[in-house]
Amino acid sequence: MLTATRAHAPSSLQWISLITAAFLVLPTCYIIYVALTAAPTVWSRLWSTRIPELLWNTLSLAAGVALTTLLLGVSLAWITVRYEFPGRRVWEWALALPLAMPTYVLAYVYAHLLGMGGPVEQGWQTLLGPDARLLSPQSFVGVTLIMALDTFPFVYLLVRGALLNLNSSFEEVARVCGVSLWATLWRVTLPLIRPAIAAGLALVILYVISDFGAVSLLRYQTLTYAVYQQMTSRYDHTAASILSLLLVVMAIIFLVTERWFRQRSRFYQTSGRYRRATRHHAGPAGTALITGYVVLVFGAAFGIPAAMLIQWSIEAIAQGALDTRFLGFIWNSSFLSALAACGAVIIGLPLAYLASRRPSRLNLACLQAAYAGYALPGPVAALAVLVLFTHFVPVLYGTVAVLLVAYILHFLPVGLQSMEPALQQITPNVEEVARTLGCTTRRTLRRVTLPLIRNGFIAAWVLMFLQTMKELPATLLLRPVGFDTLAIRVWLEASEEYYQLAAPAALLIVILSLPALLLLVSKDWRGRDQEVVT
Repeated sequence: MLTATRAHAPSSLQWISLITAAFLVLPTCYIIYVALTAAPTVWSRLWSTRIPELLWNTLSLAAGVALTTLLLGVSLAWITVRYEFPGRRVWEWALALPLAMPTYVLAYVYAHLLGMGGPVEQGWQTLLGPDARLLSPQSFVGVTLIMALDTFPFVYLLVRGALLNLNSSFEEVARVCGVSLWATLWRVTLPLIRPAIAAGLALVILYVISDFGAVSLLRYQTLTYAVYQQMTSRYDHTAASILSLLLVVMAIIFLVTERWFRQRSRFYQTSGRYRRATRHHAGPAGTALITGYVVLVFGAAFGIPAAMLIQWSIEAIAQGALDTRFLGFIWNSSFLSALAACGAVIIGLPLAYLASRRPSRLNLACLQAAYAGYALPGPVAALAVLVLFTHFVPVLYGTVAVLLVAYILHFLPVGLQSMEPALQQITPNVEEVARTLGCTTRRTLRRVTLPLIRNGFIAAWVLMFLQTMKELPATLLLRPVGFDTLAIRVWLEASEEYYQLAAPAALLIVILSLPALLLLVSKDWRGRDQEVVT
């Protein structure tokens, strides 16, 4: 048997990785420099007034959303992979649809439905009396649930892919040895899918701590929301940099922990025997519970918001709100999103490949540098990129190139979290065989590795396209004059509570995102039918 050896990457890949990492870390270095050179009085004022509350709100929200998405994502992935129930083929891809719904759209829909004086509360008070109150969408629990409903597909998609690729022989051996079903799940299955769970939760937590749209519309004070307020209301970039430094430190601590956890949870299939898991019928009562659970989650995360957007859009179109300008908004959003996703995949390939196949301290440091942009909130990432361009490349100031760089900087980690697990699932022995047969490392990468990780990279492209399509704060601050996207139109109307006027642009974002999501689902699950047993 061949033993796995580390592939020595060509020098060109190494240099590309180093240059890319240096470029990606520059904005973060600028923020750190501004924060550390701030006057002590600014630090003292922030520590004594805002920082403790903002830290607690941000950390507790990230923890609450992570726990909720863990429960939703893993349970739904397990149900769609291991059980047969009515409509399973539809539900397995429908549960990914919330990724097409921007978090700020979900926020303003539920702010209208559940807010004080909203239709749901009015109906509730009609039944139980005028003093009856519902859960406020502006509360901690309300914000947590809204953000979890939008982000659980990160965990669901990655865990479902891991379960589909899982060799059920391991579980069968455990059951033959007398291990119970729950013990097998806890001691065999979960350890094998831990890398996918960790990757999904990493995306969720980084998304939550850097989110601006939902927390601003729901008026929930987090570090990112406070950064935007400092920049736009008080024009205090120093205070904004200090608050951003806290976000960077939080992200670095979490990413180092996640990296250590994933390195301890890496497994390869070494034998030739491979079996897919079979699906089971849960019986009439179990099937009813499973179907009800899936319908409830899908309805809350996508069905109800989509229905509200359709209703509001019809009313807005009847009032003449949809005109020819929307053709430009659609082009701007689609073109920039596709370009940013392509650029991020190209840039991320050498970083993910070297970190996976030659995990030296330097290569791992380059990979971690790429995650720095996701730790920065959108407003600060935009500010840092703008300052760097005006100082070093002023000719590009005021162009979409600046906006494109900010997109890649901010969302590259989303793609890397799909690229890395895809590379880690391929045993190095496969590439070693190709090199033994005379293939160079470059040719092995092109002819062997890339075809095997194609689905993972398609998932990375789709996730980055979806995130860029919904991006709000960087677009607000960096867009050229007269350059509007669909997200900008949603924000301008929703921030003034003109929900009907915001609905057409929000619905178009969802519609434009659906083909990319369907591509992700069809590529990831094509030909993966499993045997069904009763």
